[in-house]
Amino acid sequence: MKKVVFFLFIILSLPLSAQQGTGKKVLFIGDSVTDGGWGNDVAGLPSSERNHWDWNHLFGSGYMYLCASHFMGKEPEKELQFYNRGISGNTLKNLEDRWQSDCLDIQADVISILVGTNDIHFWLEEKEKKPFDYASWEARYRALIDKTIKDNPKCQVILCTPFVAKAGWAGEADNYPEREKAVRKLAAIIKQIAKDNKLTLIPFDEMFDETLKKYPDIPVNHWCWDGIHPTPATHQRMADLWIEKCGL
Repeated sequence: MKKVVFFLFIILSLPLSAQQGTGKKVLFIGDSVTDGGWGNDVAGLPSSERNHWDWNHLFGSGYMYLCASHFMGKEPEKELQFYNRGISGNTLKNLEDRWQSDCLDIQADVISILVGTNDIHFWLEEKEKKPFDYASWEARYRALIDKTIKDNPKCQVILCTPFVAKAGWAGEADNYPEREKAVRKLAAIIKQIAKDNKLTLIPFDEMFDETLKKYPDIPVNHWCWDGIHPTPATHQRMADLWIEKCGL
């Protein structure tokens, strides 16, 4: 019995990559939309404090999970390794602060980034609000991309655009028009960065707009329950688009 317990201890102590396989490493990083509660998270914990071995909760419950499930189930021979490094509440600054440990140190072959919503959210909540500094935000985002490519020139960088919806508490707030305008501005900046660097773009904002047009009789909260966070229906559509654009 002691030998069995010791063996299980060794297996559970192995790094995540050793348990997954030896194929490409695919990293998803961003905020709560990517997070999905991965690693049994309940309070936006940093990656180092989360559970990295429990496969019941390894990828969270959003589009990232659906993407990993698709490729791991349909193409198991590739032995792809997936990592969720979304953390609820994160802004671009938060990503910058943890980029080394949660991105560069993993040496992923594919890096998918989705950020921006919280930058606008916290800006809107400022008591003495100044105009949002789009130029600075763009420069910092570009610097992060440059740093990533310099560190890992062979990696495929994927940029995803944020979106919001006129639903729930965010959609009902008086500042929703300002929120929507600002998030769309960040989406436009991300699209330009992707174009300038010849990176793969996942236009989630356009996908969401097209979804609302396609189903005009379906309530908006069917797709985005609080104006910021996608429902399972939209996570599925996000995953479908990601899979379509990013053959691994």
